[in-house]
Amino acid sequence: MPELTIGLPKGSLQDSTFALLKKAGWEFTVRSRSYYPTCNDPDISAMLARPQEMSRYVERGTLDVAITGLDWVLENGSDVEVLERLVYAKATRQPVRWVLAVPEDSDIRDAKDLEGKVISTEVVELTRKYFKERNVNVTVEFSHGATEVKVPHLADAIVDVTETGSSLRANRLRIIDTVQESVTVVVANKKSYSDSWKKPKIDALCLMLKGALDAKEKVLIKMNVPCDRLEEVLKTLPSLNSPTVSHLADESWVAVETIADEYLVRSLIPALKSSGAEGIIELPLNKVIR
Repeated sequence: MPELTIGLPKGSLQDSTFALLKKAGWEFTVRSRSYYPTCNDPDISAMLARPQEMSRYVERGTLDVAITGLDWVLENGSDVEVLERLVYAKATRQPVRWVLAVPEDSDIRDAKDLEGKVISTEVVELTRKYFKERNVNVTVEFSHGATEVKVPHLADAIVDVTETGSSLRANRLRIIDTVQESVTVVVANKKSYSDSWKKPKIDALCLMLKGALDAKEKVLIKMNVPCDRLEEVLKTLPSLNSPTVSHLADESWVAVETIADEYLVRSLIPALKSSGAEGIIELPLNKVIR
C-alpha cells in the first residue's frame, strides 16, 4: 500500500503543530523518547526531527513532506517545494524574526559599524548573506545555543531568533536590524509532489491545515433580525464575503449568520443587540476553507 512519510518538528513547535494537525483532522500521538508518532490516518507514517535538519531530509526523499521553518529551508539552501505558509509559532500567530542584536550600551548602531567584528549565530549562511549584501566584512561563528550570552565577551554581536523580543531584553540586548523573517511552512520533496497518489494527499493536508489555522481566531455569529432592522444590522457586520440571510417561517423575520474575528465579538454583539438583532449565538469554528 502507498504511504506518505511526514516530518514533524521536534522542540518548541512540536505541541502547537500537533494541536493544529489535530484540528485539521490528523491526530498524532508519540510515546516518551520516541521519534516515531502514530497517526489516525493509516496512509501516513511520521517522524520527529529538528526543524534545522528537516528540509535536507525532504530534499533527499527520506521524507515526502514536512512542517518546518522557512528560515531553515533558506539556511540549508534546500531544493524543495514550499507549498503553504502557516503563520504560527510557539506562542503567537506572528512571524518569528532573526535579528541582529548588540549589548544595549554598545556604540554600534547599524550593520556597517560591525566591520571586522565577530558575529555569533545558528544561521551562519543567512548571516553571511546579510552582511555580504551590505558589503560589510565580518567573521560569522556558529553558535551551539544560548546565543544571547555570547556578547560582549565571545562575540561583538549576535543574530538570534525572537518571537516577542522578551529574552533579548532580559539579557540587555538591543535589536538593530531584522536579518530574516520566518514562518512555518509545509515543504515537499519534488519527486513525491509529482507522484499521482502522494500529490492529492499532500494538497489535502495543506488545505486542511490552512483551514484549521484560519479558523483558530474566528467564530460564527448567528442571530434573528426583524426585516425592518436588517439594513441596520448588516451595516454592523463584518464578513468574509457577505453575510448569509435566510427567511424564517415568520416572514417578518430573517436569520443572519457571518464569520467574524473572535476579538471583535466583545464589541460586535452589543452593537448587534442595539441594532435590533435577537437570539444571538456565537459558535467556535474548526476550519475555514476559502
